[in-house]
Amino acid sequence: MPEILEKIIKEKISADHLFYVSMKYTKTCDVMVNLVKRWKIMMDYAFDGLLETAKRKKAIKKIPTAPKLKLDLIRIVFANNPEVIDALNEYEMFKLIDILQKTRENEFRKGVCLRVTYKGKEVPINLDKLKEYSEVLERFINFIKLYVQSK
Repeated sequence: MPEILEKIIKEKISADHLFYVSMKYTKTCDVMVNLVKRWKIMMDYAFDGLLETAKRKKAIKKIPTAPKLKLDLIRIVFANNPEVIDALNEYEMFKLIDILQKTRENEFRKGVCLRVTYKGKEVPINLDKLKEYSEVLERFINFIKLYVQSK
């Protein structure tokens, strides 16, 4: 199972670079979108790892192939783990980032903001919001490491 952790860590390193280096110097909405996409890829690997481990631990019988069914199963199996549920809630917006309506504000400035319309609401994604997402994902990855490596 460590190979899934390696993939997750590799994506996390790339995402962290985008967040802490690229964002600091460019302050563009394109970097924000790329960061969200990177996080989405990282979470895809993490969800696969969770399901494989849950199957190995006999918590589930089989892993569904459809992405929506996988997410539904994770929501059921890990309902008591807020780290997983919080990450799953963010993931649902992250996976749609390419098709959501976006408005850019203050690019190349300190107050850079990407306004995304999600589920009929406007979600402002600024540096503070990215920091919140990063913290949610940090807790999620720590949970994944513990869960995947436990017997």
